[in-house]
Amino acid sequence: LKQKQYIHISRRNILKAVGAASLSISPLSGLGNELFSDLTDYSASGLSALIRNRKTSCVEVMKAYLSRINRYNPTYNAVVSLVNEDELIKQAFLADQELVKNIYRGWMHGMPHAIKDLAFAKGLKISMGSPIIAGSIASFDELFVSRIRASGAIFIGKTNTPEFGMGSQTYNPVHGVTRNAYNPILTAGGSSGGAAVGLAARMLPCADGSDMMGSLRNPAGYNNVIGFRPSQGRVPAYPVSDNFYQQLSTDGPMGR
Repeated sequence: LKQKQYIHISRRNILKAVGAASLSISPLSGLGNELFSDLTDYSASGLSALIRNRKTSCVEVMKAYLSRINRYNPTYNAVVSLVNEDELIKQAFLADQELVKNIYRGWMHGMPHAIKDLAFAKGLKISMGSPIIAGSIASFDELFVSRIRASGAIFIGKTNTPEFGMGSQTYNPVHGVTRNAYNPILTAGGSSGGAAVGLAARMLPCADGSDMMGSLRNPAGYNNVIGFRPSQGRVPAYPVSDNFYQQLSTDGPMGR
């Protein structure tokens, strides 16, 4: 009798194979070797180390991510209310000049970042996906936003969300539909769909979101990135919203 032979394969390798197969049917598969050859392929921590050690410049990083956004955002619609590119390059140049003077603001120094469009970030447009608020300019930073800014991030715009963050699909009457990074005819999930797709399509090195009943985890799962919902209160919420449902939500990170 022939002895049966078994092939052992880890869960990690299965997921890796499935992810590669999914990517092959996505418009992103047209990248070829570019997928693993530019600055946008680095993890957030890896990119941070490159900047801090001056192995690359903040301007080069900004240009790389803006190139990705210009190429893929028209299809996926992850980043909204994008800041003027010349202004962003100027901010990146100033971040480089600070490094020359041995001024290092933190691990996100010179890195592009887009805040979920439910949060107030001073000087940036806020819509919460609603025509009621659309066109407003935030006059202050929420606490978690101020901490991201203090760590050196350059805010390039916002990430899309359903109206007032209410829903597990990311679409609204102001900015439209955000599409799945692996197949644009499928849902991106929500409500942090813009953040998840921005990460998966490498239009952002890292992202933030908020979660009441899965709004960080759901879109992360749909787009093959990581969404983490911290314990309630771990990320301070200030100023506290008058809306009871927002008091049930907590802000948290996304990464890849």
